[in-house]
Amino acid sequence: MEFIVNLFGAISGAGSTVVMPIIIALIGIIMGAGVGKSVRGGLMVGVGLMGLSLTTGLMGTMADAVASMSARFGLSLSTIDIGWPAAAAIGNATTVGTLIIPVCLAVNVVLLIIGATQTADIDIWNYWHFAFTGSLITCVTGSLPLGLVGAICNEVIVLVLGDITAPLAEETLGMPGVSIPHGFTAAFVPFALVLNWVIEKIPGLRDVDITLDGLQEKFGVLGEPIIVGFILGLIIAILGGYNVSNALSCAVTMAATMVLIPRMAALLMEGLIPISDAAGAFIDKHFAGRGKVYIGLDSAVGVGHPMTIALGLLCVPILVLLAAVLPGNTVIPAVDLAVLPYIFVLVIPICKGNGFRSFIVGLICCILGLYIATDLAAPITAVAKSINFDLGGASSISSICDGANPLTWALFKVSGLGTGVAMVAFIAIAVACAAYNFIRIKKENAK
Repeated sequence: MEFIVNLFGAISGAGSTVVMPIIIALIGIIMGAGVGKSVRGGLMVGVGLMGLSLTTGLMGTMADAVASMSARFGLSLSTIDIGWPAAAAIGNATTVGTLIIPVCLAVNVVLLIIGATQTADIDIWNYWHFAFTGSLITCVTGSLPLGLVGAICNEVIVLVLGDITAPLAEETLGMPGVSIPHGFTAAFVPFALVLNWVIEKIPGLRDVDITLDGLQEKFGVLGEPIIVGFILGLIIAILGGYNVSNALSCAVTMAATMVLIPRMAALLMEGLIPISDAAGAFIDKHFAGRGKVYIGLDSAVGVGHPMTIALGLLCVPILVLLAAVLPGNTVIPAVDLAVLPYIFVLVIPICKGNGFRSFIVGLICCILGLYIATDLAAPITAVAKSINFDLGGASSISSICDGANPLTWALFKVSGLGTGVAMVAFIAIAVACAAYNFIRIKKENAK
């Protein structure tokens, strides 16, 4: 058992750019895509992920500009946004974190075998989201079993949400055979479904439709993603008090993200398509009647959609200003501003690509996230202290990802009902979600 835990701990520590190419290549070989195509596909996925990491890292320029803007306008809040890399490190450093990969892999396999999910979630790096939830629960309740069951419940819910949104993502984002069971992105799906339904019932508002294609048709070159990124970057830099040269540098950097991120996502999909095709053929041959099976990937694959980046960038200055005026909020968004586009990855498909509607829904989710991050600051700080994580002098820490995660927050609150009650609740929720999905998949296959 110790060997298994250490093995998966080492795999997790290697990061997604190392883990994913190996997994993708192995899946391709098993599915019959051939060694050459499988290895090339895996490497191309790795290159795409590394490219996405580098290009989204450019958004750190935006974080610097926002920090300057915060200082300029005297926005002083008590909870520090530590960013998702630190949150992932905290989640993976606990006992739950060391067990999470083998446990979640086993659960996913069982659900696939019994037909309770259509997603083979190979994005094992992002199992840290489930570990983060489990770590919060374990730290506060003192129960490792409850933390593990809470993490499993989180996984089951996310797998179901990934299945439900996969056809929408395929239609809007152009990702055939792929689902996005991402612990952060998928958590906002229920809110997006409800808010989109509400907007659909409001006359006038439901008719407003803005897309980047529409902007380009209306404004010509001024509506192109590269120009939109440049303008947004320039505005934030000016609000930050940058001089002319630094403001222009910030603007060009933001323009670069609008161009490079879609290109990197395209590389990733280039590597994935032959593997996805082989997996589809394999399923059709060996599991006839089981319906479509999706490959579960990081929501980074959806960040390449131009509207995703544009709306994420647009939310950056708005969210920072709102953080200063919203009553009760203590979090100043900073390091994790780069993850705002990830909130929109599944919001946009749910809103059928409508930019206006997606922006309204996404902004509400962002505001909700600030309050969740504020509420979870104390337990997150407690977990960090329990593993001797360096707080850098901060007395209170949180993050947008996963501190602002509504699913993590809800499961954490359930754990406060008491160990026995929470254990029963977690099991009941997981079983109910799996049963619902099983029935949904059977009906879908019967059509």
